[in-house]
Amino acid sequence: MGTEGWCLLLCVALSGGAADVAERQWRAVDVVLDCFLVEEGKHHGGFASSKNMVKALLVLREVPMLDDGSLEGFGNFQLSTVAKDNTPVTFEASVNLVQIPDAEALLHADCSEKEVTCEISHYLLPARQEAAVETAAWFITNVQVSGGGPSVSIVMRTLGDAENGAALHPTLNLPQSPLGTVLTAVELQVTTQTPSLSFLLGSSASLHCGFSIAPSSDLTRVEWRLQHRGAGQLVYSWAKGQGVAKREGATLQPEQLLTAGAASLNLPSLTLEDEGAYICQITTSLHQAQQIIHLHVQASPKVQLSLAHEALTPTLICNIVGYYPLDISVKWTREELGGAPVPVSDASFSSLRQGPGGTYSISSSLKAEPGSAGATYTCQVTHISLDKPIEARAWVAPPEQRMTAFGIVFASSLFLLALLYLGLQRWKATSPKVCQDSEALWVTILPPQSKKKQ
Repeated sequence: MGTEGWCLLLCVALSGGAADVAERQWRAVDVVLDCFLVEEGKHHGGFASSKNMVKALLVLREVPMLDDGSLEGFGNFQLSTVAKDNTPVTFEASVNLVQIPDAEALLHADCSEKEVTCEISHYLLPARQEAAVETAAWFITNVQVSGGGPSVSIVMRTLGDAENGAALHPTLNLPQSPLGTVLTAVELQVTTQTPSLSFLLGSSASLHCGFSIAPSSDLTRVEWRLQHRGAGQLVYSWAKGQGVAKREGATLQPEQLLTAGAASLNLPSLTLEDEGAYICQITTSLHQAQQIIHLHVQASPKVQLSLAHEALTPTLICNIVGYYPLDISVKWTREELGGAPVPVSDASFSSLRQGPGGTYSISSSLKAEPGSAGATYTCQVTHISLDKPIEARAWVAPPEQRMTAFGIVFASSLFLLALLYLGLQRWKATSPKVCQDSEALWVTILPPQSKKKQ
């Protein structure tokens, strides 16, 4: 039975598990991942872009995970179940020195109809460390679960010793076990549960990054960097117990959790400048690995529908302001009394406008044809930041009612003007005259003065 049969057996066990078990218990389970081994393009981390890749198998041995009873009777993976004529390069990895917090997501990926991308490549230690560990080889594994699942980077060290007579693996030229596998131990893992996140403009964001290191290594540095539109910048760094924020308000809170493997970044009051790819890089005394989290900042549009030129040719104007990112959909519909909405396709759009904060605005206009009974027009706006489209409605009266309304407004305006004119004339008639004709004299009235004593 191959790896597909092994996964099928696991899915059956999970589907028939005891859901009524009140208390979950820890159980050691083998996690088996179909991978590709990159033979060229040795690098210090991340997915490789090498030409040559061969099939590989990664077996994480006895990973502790909580069991609700569905894993009862489930056995460990046996290499003998793999077809002999198509045996992949198999890595057996011990996880006794580190924690694999997202092992359940990896184990259940096939049953959840999610794909797991797994890539193994050679890992180069810094030059200052190579002499100290020249008898060992190093590999880094990058695992990504589709559909927004976790992403894990694992650094592994080989355990075999060729000097003691161990046979060499035909592909890797490294010591192999009697079963033909490459024995390794995981000494560092860096993971994120949220490789891609979206937050609204002005809100606060928390970017998850966790890690676990072997006791033989010490944590020396944590860095968060932002890559956006070809430019990179340091956001936050931590070293020797001290944190330095380059972005205002950025924190690793609380920093004491670094010793427990938590290096999540908190960003308050998001702006559009915060958008981009964040790199969480964990550096130990021996290793270095990272995770990338894509942060998307969104702003929801505000929609206002108004009616212009009501008396003549009615024109509807739908103003959409303050949205981000750029892509937006605007649809018009027309609905007569008792009828169904009908799409209208002859709307026009203004030029795109961008405000000082980076958000966009646009207007859509439509000449209305209400008919003899009037019609309701709807401007529907769809944007990635909205859970559901925004709809703005306006009723356009038939021509007769609009002309009647225009006549009433015009008559009212004339009446008000007439009242204003009559009031002005009355004011002129009753106001005192300062002069009678062109020869009139201006008279100055002085206040009375007290008489002087003679």
